[in-house]
Amino acid sequence: MKVFSLASGSKGNAYCVESQGVLLLIDCGLSCRELIHRLGSAGYDAESIAAVVFTHDHSDHIAGVESFHRRYPMVELNATMITAEAIAQRSGLTIEDFYTFEIGQEFATGPFLLESFGVPHDAADPVGYVVRADGCTYFHGTDIGTPLESIGRQLSRADVAVLESNHDPVMVCNSPRPESTKRRILGARGHLANDECAQLVRRFASQKLKHLFLAHLSQQCNTPELAEKAARSALAEIGRSDVALEILLQDKPSSVFCGVMQPQIV
Repeated sequence: MKVFSLASGSKGNAYCVESQGVLLLIDCGLSCRELIHRLGSAGYDAESIAAVVFTHDHSDHIAGVESFHRRYPMVELNATMITAEAIAQRSGLTIEDFYTFEIGQEFATGPFLLESFGVPHDAADPVGYVVRADGCTYFHGTDIGTPLESIGRQLSRADVAVLESNHDPVMVCNSPRPESTKRRILGARGHLANDECAQLVRRFASQKLKHLFLAHLSQQCNTPELAEKAARSALAEIGRSDVALEILLQDKPSSVFCGVMQPQIV
């Protein structure tokens, strides 16, 4: 399994998992042209994508899906029924364009086995994902308002994880943003603060975890240094300073993490 980000942040999100030369795309918040360009810079092409799965219906996660689907109609689009309906209402797609699933339902696409889990966010039906392939387990959790134990239990399964570390609360409060926006970000269905991300890592990162990507950093109300400091402190507290840590950026792809197949117990 290989994992990398094409874009992470409020201007667009797209993340990739690769197995056996096949790509799974998580969210499609870039234009089709930009998505193809960034895939190329990471050494991949869009023809390798078997499916897209969506976390929720906000524009920074779905902005490119209509043009992408027109160009690549054979690529599966996967979402919960409620999210599929919401995306259809906000685009030129129809519900018939989607394969739908229920939260918690396990389903397969290409070489990937996926399981969704609910997250608190102010969207129609937001989810995170656990993806398994090649003996490795990937956790995907962005746009999370509260660091719930149920989310942590999914994180504890991971060999590699993408986890939101969106903001510093003091920077949010001191920002010139409208008060309604501040309340949304800081609310129970908003976004994870750095210390809340660190809390999940501290409590639930297991001995399996090899690589942690910090995602969806606010460009106005956070800094890579603050997010990294909080996460590294949490990892050090649990004796996991060996975990590789990387900040995901809005403007360019990340490095490609290559997961190591876990030995099978017989």
